Amino acid sequence: MVSNLTSEVPWNGVGENVKFFFDFENVCLVFNVGELSLIEYGNNMILGSVRTEFMNPHLISVCINKRENKQENKRLAYLIDLKTIAVIDLMTNHLLTQITHEAKIDWLELSETGRKLLFRDRRQRLHLADIERDDKKTMLNYCSFVQWVPGSDVVVAQSRGNLCVWYNIEAPDKVSIIPIKGEVIEIQRSDNKTDVIVSDGSSTITYGLDEGLIEFGSAIDSQDFKRAVVYLEKLGVSEDTEDMWANLGKLALESMNLVIAERCFAAIGDISKARFLRETISIANEAGINSGTDGYDHYQVRARLAIMMKEYKVAETIYLEQHKVEEAVQMYLDLHHWDEAIELAKATDHPDLERLNETYFEWLQNTGQEEKAGELKENKGEYREAIQLYLAAGLPTRAARVITNMPILAENDELVQEIASALMKGEFYEHAGDLYEKIDNYHKALECYRLGNAFNRAVDLARTAFPEEVIHLEEEWGDHLASIKQLEAAINHYIEAGKSVKALDAAINAKLWKKAVEIMEIIDDTQSLSKYLKPMAQHFYSVGQYELAEHLLVEGGMSREAVDMYNRLGEWDKAYKLASQFLDSAEVRRMYLSQAKLLEEKGDYKDAEKLYTSAHEYEMAIAMYENLKQYDKMVKMIKKYYPEKLPETYLHIAKKLESDEKYVQAEEYYIMAGEWKMAVNMYRNLDMWEDAYRVAKTKGNDIAAKQIAYLWAKNIGGDSAVKLLNKFGLLESAIDYAAENCAFDFAFELARTAMKHKMPDIHLKYAMFLEDEGKFREAEIEFIHAHRPKEAVLMYVHNQDWESAQRVAEAHDKDSVADVLIGQARFAFEGGDYQKAESLLLRAERADLAVKYYKEAGMWNEALRVCKDYTPNKLLELQEEYESETSESGSRDVQQLLTSP
Repeated sequence: MVSNLTSEVPWNGVGENVKFFFDFENVCLVFNVGELSLIEYGNNMILGSVRTEFMNPHLISVCINKRENKQENKRLAYLIDLKTIAVIDLMTNHLLTQITHEAKIDWLELSETGRKLLFRDRRQRLHLADIERDDKKTMLNYCSFVQWVPGSDVVVAQSRGNLCVWYNIEAPDKVSIIPIKGEVIEIQRSDNKTDVIVSDGSSTITYGLDEGLIEFGSAIDSQDFKRAVVYLEKLGVSEDTEDMWANLGKLALESMNLVIAERCFAAIGDISKARFLRETISIANEAGINSGTDGYDHYQVRARLAIMMKEYKVAETIYLEQHKVEEAVQMYLDLHHWDEAIELAKATDHPDLERLNETYFEWLQNTGQEEKAGELKENKGEYREAIQLYLAAGLPTRAARVITNMPILAENDELVQEIASALMKGEFYEHAGDLYEKIDNYHKALECYRLGNAFNRAVDLARTAFPEEVIHLEEEWGDHLASIKQLEAAINHYIEAGKSVKALDAAINAKLWKKAVEIMEIIDDTQSLSKYLKPMAQHFYSVGQYELAEHLLVEGGMSREAVDMYNRLGEWDKAYKLASQFLDSAEVRRMYLSQAKLLEEKGDYKDAEKLYTSAHEYEMAIAMYENLKQYDKMVKMIKKYYPEKLPETYLHIAKKLESDEKYVQAEEYYIMAGEWKMAVNMYRNLDMWEDAYRVAKTKGNDIAAKQIAYLWAKNIGGDSAVKLLNKFGLLESAIDYAAENCAFDFAFELARTAMKHKMPDIHLKYAMFLEDEGKFREAEIEFIHAHRPKEAVLMYVHNQDWESAQRVAEAHDKDSVADVLIGQARFAFEGGDYQKAESLLLRAERADLAVKYYKEAGMWNEALRVCKDYTPNKLLELQEEYESETSESGSRDVQQLLTSP
């Protein structure tokens, strides 16, 4: 009505389910059975339709041409589900973005440009989504109020005791924080002034925002760059405004507003960009004079802007399209991109190519890039100069590679010596040795090979020049290989050097046992062998070569280990023979026990028991019978030797029997252990309920038997459960027990089958359970099934859900309707909504209560009015009470109150 715009659209299926929402300025929302349609005022076509189940103004945001001087901009943000936001372009019906969040969303709103979306989740966290970039960022971890400032992209939010303002939403990390007391209730903007209204109890406080910053953002968004510059010039350049200058410069450059861009870059001290832009503007102005345009299409302007954007290939293409090769080459030279400049010069047959190469070489030298300069000289075949440059750059290996590639240079001993010295200094010993060898300096070459661990080169050289050094080099070579864990390779070099013990050590560490035995055979020094015999014996034992293992152990003085080996193998004769030669009686006793183990393994358990007991190894005999599952003999020994462990033994045996599925025997041992409950649980887990009940009845007590009967019935269910409980006379108590323990399904099942008169009682208990769980709608149904609708009414009254309370009362307990109205009226009266309270009490036909409430609140005018209108028979009494109450205060008389408007 304000804009005097109307719309008329064709519509099907209008009914009582259709709902209209007029919360937005220029669009009406129509919701019908899960479908949301948008009708723009003044347009006789439906703007768009989407499917959503969440029709709440806080969960929908519409942006339709909110900014002037802008192209058509119509966008909608809504919820697909409670954790997913969709943003669509209503002009094209295209999905712009879909935002999935980890928590439920309770508020959202688009900016006036439709490019940003604020939303808050149930955890009170505030988030910002950039629709163009398709990303999101958390703004606040707690937010109680948030709103876009009208007519701008400025955001105001409250986080506990702080007012947070984002003047530049493009930089969400930069926020202005103002401490406040109270709660933000609204934002007012008028007459070039923006205020945040904060309520602090009974008073309100106004906090003014920086209108200049707000206007700057609006100017940027409207591309009114001159207005933005004027504002920033008033502020001057500071750390706070530097980002604003930079952002304005970037936007101006993108819009080809070079004058504004130059001003911005000058403001932030980027003199090079500002000067570059000024020169570009001069070129454009000069070109514009000649062409009658603004000159921005001139090739130099376009090329310079491409250079500024670091798009050098684009700039090169622009120059070449105008046949300006010289300018393209000069561009690369100005940027010190020599390789690109020379490459372009070669490609275009530039006449000054040679001069460019020379200039490039001089520049490389002047800037300390000797390696690059050396490469240029090497590519041109100027090898001596290249070598000197490589050496100057500290790259002797590059210099040595030049010598290798050009053997004629090796004839220059002085040059080779210089390179070799540099290689030595850089620890490139093998390269140095190679060069020394080329000039026949064999001593120095051998030294370098040794330092660089290049033993293959060293041995080859020594065989011809220093044959007496070969043995030493082979040992050094072996030591080096052993140090880097190449043990197998080290063995042969140790053997070549005559170092057999080192070779044996390497073979054992490399686990080359056969090789180790071969090496051992050639070693005469038995003392040096002693530490190697045990690991070798252990290996041969592990691979079944027992006699060789015995030989090695005895040879090393380890006879006991040899006896143990045969004991483990069951070679009793061999073990006894060795023991007799080398061991004392204690060792023989141990062998005796080993014999008992052998008898046990052969099945001669009685004799094995005798051997164990003779050695006082009772536990070994007990373990033997346990392993054989001869539990009676096991118990017999425990009674004799460890009577205190008898109860735990019974329990242990019972568990063993249970795991072996010997349940009857397990029951016996559980009972002997005094653990009849474990026997019951065993049968329960096996669904052997009859046995479980039997044990509980005979070994436990009546309570246990009843519990098992209940669980048994619950397990089988249906008619069988009823019959079972009737059999034990436990049906009614089982129903009560099930209901008291929240097993309502089972309680209902039993009652429906055999005790229907218990159904209301179960429904009542179920309703009370649901009420405690906060499931009020379900609780209501159960209260009604329990024929206790009044309880449902009281439940809703307790939770102040007056609508539901009245609905239930009207449908099921009309006597409670008046009580609901009275309760709702009392709540409204306490909340200060007196008119509503009076209306509700009149509906309840309790005008007397309205009079009473007004009287108690000191509102005699209203009390007398209601009494006069609805209970005139009590008016005289009320008048007397009022006059008695006010006789001393000098208040108005009754007639004045009754006649006052």
